[in-house]
Parts: sequence; C-alpha cells; structure tokens
Amino acid sequence: MLLALDIGNTNITVGVFQGEKLCATWRLSSDPHRMADEYAVLLMNLLPRSGIEFSAISDVALCSSVPQLVLTFEELSQRYFGIKPLVVGTGIKTGVRVLYDDPRAVGADRVTDAVAAFRTYGGPVIIVDCGTATVLDAVTREGEYLGGAIAPGIQVAVDALVSHTSMLRRIELVRPKHAIGRNTVNSMQSGIIYGYVGLIEGLIARFKQELDGEAKVVATGGLAGIIADASEAIDFVDPDLTLQGLRFVYEMNPDRGTAAAL
Repeated sequence: MLLALDIGNTNITVGVFQGEKLCATWRLSSDPHRMADEYAVLLMNLLPRSGIEFSAISDVALCSSVPQLVLTFEELSQRYFGIKPLVVGTGIKTGVRVLYDDPRAVGADRVTDAVAAFRTYGGPVIIVDCGTATVLDAVTREGEYLGGAIAPGIQVAVDALVSHTSMLRRIELVRPKHAIGRNTVNSMQSGIIYGYVGLIEGLIARFKQELDGEAKVVATGGLAGIIADASEAIDFVDPDLTLQGLRFVYEMNPDRGTAAAL
C-alpha cells in the first residue's frame, strides 16, 4: 500500500492507496518542531482505525512546502517502514513540462496538483487551491504547467483582520444569505467569502483569456467547498487532488522510493 503525504504550512493531508483506490485520508497539523517519532505514533493510531495494518505500508510518496518536515518524514519513513520515500522535486519524472521562468522555484505541491488535474480532467485546466495561500495554477491543453497566481489564504486574511482590529472577533466561515450584512458577523462573512469569490472569479476570467478562452476549473484545499458553494466558476471540487497527483507521480517513478532503511 502507498502512503501519500501532502505536507503544507498549516495541515498535512495523509492518504493510503491500495492500487488506484484511496482507502483512507486524514488531516494532521503541520508542526516543524514535532519529531518523527511523534508523527509515527499518530499514524500507528490512525491506520488501524481504518482497518489498515501499519506493516501493510510498502511505499511512501510526499510533496511539501515545509523543508523541515521533509526531513522529519524521510526519517519516519526509513525508521518505521524501512523505505526511502519518493519526494517530489528536481529529478523526479512528473510528465508535466514546467514553463515557469525558474522551474525549480515552483512548489512541489503545485506541480503535483498539475499532474493530477491534467491526468484527471484534461487540459487546459485551472487549479484553485484554497489553503494557507490561495493559489491558482494554469495547465495548457498539452499538459504544460504555465504558472499562476498567489494570494493570501482565506484563513490568513481572517487572522490578519482579527489581530489588527479592536472590535472584530473570529467568526464561522460560512456563506451568508446576503452580500449586504446587517450585523458585524454577516458583514465579515460577506467580505471574506464573497470577497474571495470575487478575487478568484476575476483571476479565473483573466486566466481563461490567456488560455484562449476555454479551461476547466477544479478547486482543492481545505476551504474549496466554501468557495465552490458561492461561485459558478468552479467546475469540479476535488479535495484529494494532491494525493492523487502523488500516486500518479509515484507510478511514473517506480524505483525512486524503495531503498532500505538506514
């Protein structure tokens, strides 16, 4: 079984595949100070709850935007599974030609999303990742990664708003019934939810113009459902996009993650 790890700045999304089937997923908090042994204990408790034996993990693949945690999970993988994990990065086959000015500057999660989006939905395709950052990426009809746009994430914006004002408090991120809020909570919900919908829809429109007018749009990330519920610009919501991308990349690199433990 393949253990796939999407390691972000806020959350770690964990998935286990049996062939093409995604058997289980979990979300853990990202903590660069947490030791490999601590994450291993969490996995030891989570896997059996879904009927998966710890010893059944035969392969590990990961992508990360947090370098410290790459080292942590490499240690975990080798110590507890006896496996050198596949880490998406330079030298790994992805099947996607990166047209960024500096291809090495593209986050591994963005490339992994591009692989999954193109393989699953075809091209051209626009990916909207609603996580710690709100990231939009564009993939051509031929499956080339063009680049994208990066904005502060929804939760980051909320945190900044609350921490820099005296009268505003944390709110539940749900879609309000009206754009014109009649109280402070609804006003904040409107500004945040509909404000980000406007930002994302505006970028999608500009992306489509540069992609000759046509592109499918797939949203992923922890807050993708909130945006998709309030926008007609999103064609698909795929919370497991990055995990599926890790599976695709692993299948293209069968000999990259099988070294024995240290």
